[in-house]
Amino acid sequence: MEKILQQDFLGNTIGSYLAVLASILLALFCKRLVSKYFATLLYKLVGKKTDAIRRKSFLELVVQPLDVFLVLLVSLIAVDKLTFPKSLDFSIYHITFKQLLDSIANGTLIAVFIWLCIRVIDFVAIILEEKANHTIDPSDNQLIVFFKDFFKVILVIIGILMIFRFSFNKDVSNLLTGLSIVGAAIALATRESMENLIASFIIFFDKPFMTGDLVKGNTFTGNVEKIGLRSTRIRTLEKTYISVPNKQMVDTIIDNVSLRTQRKAEVRLEISVQAKSDQLLSFLESIRQMLKENQTIEVSSVFLSDTGKNAHLIAIDYFAGMQMTIEEFNSLRERINLSIIKKMEESGLELASANMDVVISQQ
Repeated sequence: MEKILQQDFLGNTIGSYLAVLASILLALFCKRLVSKYFATLLYKLVGKKTDAIRRKSFLELVVQPLDVFLVLLVSLIAVDKLTFPKSLDFSIYHITFKQLLDSIANGTLIAVFIWLCIRVIDFVAIILEEKANHTIDPSDNQLIVFFKDFFKVILVIIGILMIFRFSFNKDVSNLLTGLSIVGAAIALATRESMENLIASFIIFFDKPFMTGDLVKGNTFTGNVEKIGLRSTRIRTLEKTYISVPNKQMVDTIIDNVSLRTQRKAEVRLEISVQAKSDQLLSFLESIRQMLKENQTIEVSSVFLSDTGKNAHLIAIDYFAGMQMTIEEFNSLRERINLSIIKKMEESGLELASANMDVVISQQ
């Protein structure tokens, strides 16, 4: 048995291969136990030990990438103890096969580590969102979502730089210098994307609207569901999902309907010039009294705005509280409009268009 273990194969003994295989198998069998242990230690840094629900969600996020990271790390350390076979020592485009394998292994290890860090950021964001839900200011939730995406982008950039440094042996300082020149050229080529990124910071700090607000633009009306680094996602009243560039959200006039103190409705009537003054006065008083008696209407205005040879113009404006939903407000407008029609019938008034006759005469 000892002779078999001492036999040489590709520059290494059979025993060395078995030891490496045993180490990898041991890591596979013990990965979940070790991962949960390290995850528990990591949880003490970002969570509360007494919160069982948070601990469970943290383990669900972190254990999987931690499993992969530990198995990969143990495998690389174990394989590194073997002597690289001379038969596989060949070059590919001036790069040896061993260097290529080392670069792939290091890059994979760094990518898994960045994946683990991103999962930790997700969990920290969950904790902060829970705390933000207990505050009055809704901008806290917007802050968390924004910076969660921002730090993820930073982590990805750091991961790419680490891969260049440890997988390709590139000097990061020189690389950053070169990237600054290339970045300037890219910034000019992608000027619109950079403008959208800057606009996202303007939206965050200026707070013209926040997640959940109902906003109205030139071509859309809907609720803001997410404010990203490049665009704002809006669920329109037609239940479609649109992405509006942040630059457009900053440069155009946006009506934040959620910040209105009242909902306004307007009615414009063109009464026939055949109407008498006492009819108009009685009609105006009846409309004023009707709006005054309605408990859901906070402010109202009814007056004869203009008169002329074609029609008498009556303006009716009323305001309801923002606590009403849009469905309730539309129902109120319907009832008011029907009441106005009924008052016109009782007063014997007709619209100007109803009395227009077309007379054709022939010479």
